[in-house]
Amino acid sequence: MKGVILAAGYGTRFLPGTKTIPKEMFPLIDTPAIDVIVQELI
Repeated sequence: MKGVILAAGYGTRFLPGTKTIPKEMFPLIDTPAIDVIVQELI
């Protein structure tokens, strides 16, 4: 399967959490958000 992961922007809706960590790496439960998205595409 092929997919496009849109990971642009400043992540202002997740402030103040995104001041120190990019929103793509923001944890969802215990894994980074980007990992959850990639696992869904595999």
